[in-house]
Formats: sequence, structure tokens, C-alpha cells
Amino acid sequence: MRKILWTGLLLILTCPVYANTANPVDKKLRALLIKAVNESDSFVDRYDAEVWLVDMSRRLAKKVPEPQERLQLLKQVHYEASRAHLIPELVLAVIDVESNFNRFAISKAGAIGLMQVMPFWLKEIGHPGDNLFSLRTNLRMGCTILRYYLDQEKGDLTQALMRYNGSIGSFRYTNRVFKQLDRRWRRQ
Repeated sequence: MRKILWTGLLLILTCPVYANTANPVDKKLRALLIKAVNESDSFVDRYDAEVWLVDMSRRLAKKVPEPQERLQLLKQVHYEASRAHLIPELVLAVIDVESNFNRFAISKAGAIGLMQVMPFWLKEIGHPGDNLFSLRTNLRMGCTILRYYLDQEKGDLTQALMRYNGSIGSFRYTNRVFKQLDRRWRRQ
């Protein structure tokens, strides 16, 4: 049984899975992902980051019980969201819905990690050896993709989230993200 599971996992990780194979890869998004993968990271304002980390750590404790893991995740979310000019709480809501904070999640469509990034992007951007289970890689790519769709939709977050999830025309996914944002992640 274990051998069958590993074989299935290897097939998922090595086969390029496309969410919508009828559409060619967006060259502009590919270029943005290449740029994002090569940028460095750090907090800009330490005091604001610490206040945010304490607040979000308390909220995330039930989903990620180990304090060091939780802190590392929150630091990376804060940085990657800020780098992509996204609200960090929105990224937390997307992660909550996409993977329930399971960094090793794999969807039925083959999307991987916290933000459920499709693995074909690694090959498309010239980084086939990168690991989408890595916090930095997954969050950097997921935030870059979400920012791109937000720009494409001229700031319409509902439409951007539909595109991110591949559910254009359906409000089910976006409603779930907005519910999590309002219920758990939005700062008062």
C-alpha cells in the first residue's frame, strides 16, 4: 500500500498538471514568477511585524500548534504578502481555504502546498528543481499569482480570487475566502 502511495505521489510531482490545458501559459505571469523567485526577504518595520505576529500567532495556534513552525510561517506570509502588495490577512484566508494550513497538501488537480500552486509553473519559470512544499517557494509563487490576477482584474478581488482558484463564474470559493477573512483573520 505504501509503495502505491509513493508511486502516486511521484506521478503527481513529476507530471506537469495544468488546471486548464486549453489555455496557453501566460508569458507575463511567467516573467513575474521568475522575478519573484529571485528576490530576497526581510521585514521592513520590526515593531509592526512583532505586533502582527503576536496577534496572528494567537489566531493560528489551533491550526499550527508548534510555536516555532507557526512563527516561521507567519513571518514568511507577512513578507511575501507585503512584497506582492497584498494584505497579509488575505493571504492567510486564502491559505486557510486552499490547504487548511497543511504545507504538504496536494489537491485532486495536483496543486501543491499551502497556497495550492500548480507544479507546471516550476518548469515554466526555469526552476524545475524547486520544491513547492517549501514555505518560501510556495508563498512567493502563490502571492505573485494572486497579485497578477488582482492586477488583471483591475483591483476586483472577487474576480481575482475566482481566477486564482480556477472557478470563474462561481462565488463558492470567493465566499469561503471572504468568510474566513472576516471570521478569523481581519484585524479590528
